[in-house]
Amino acid sequence: GLVVSEICLGTMTFGDQADESMSFRIMDEAYERGVNFFDAAEMYPVPPRAETVGLT
Repeated sequence: GLVVSEICLGTMTFGDQADESMSFRIMDEAYERGVNFFDAAEMYPVPPRAETVGLT
């Protein structure tokens, strides 16, 4: 069956507080430590900002 890590990495600030390069480093590190559950909901941020749309 599906195995999901107990910890989820939220990506709400990716594309805003963390640029693309840093975001990938964070996700790679999390994955290497066993995280396979990433919250990448497109509803962030509210309200949407044109300069960050599509970067998360």
